Amino acid sequence: MKRIVFYLLTALTLSVAPTAQAAKGATPIEVPNDHKKAEARANVLLARLDEIKAMDKSSMTRAQRKELRKEVKEIRSELRTTNNGVYLSVGAIIIIILLLILLL
Repeated sequence: MKRIVFYLLTALTLSVAPTAQAAKGATPIEVPNDHKKAEARANVLLARLDEIKAMDKSSMTRAQRKELRKEVKEIRSELRTTNNGVYLSVGAIIIIILLLILLL
């Protein structure tokens, strides 16, 4: 039992240490600190998506429709990046479950 805990803690330490070292030398990414600004930007993008959905596309040329599709893809990708969620990898979930089993 002690071996399992030892190996588990060793694996956890080795998996966290390289990311901590990489984070020290990394340049910070510009992220909007103000939640209200990010929310306002998301609302503007959603309003533009609604405008595009409401458009009559039957009278547009093929090139115009292609530009609209490209714009919709860009807006959706930008909306996905503004999502501030917490992501856990499968390995992290397994480690958490093992720790819970061992401790309880």
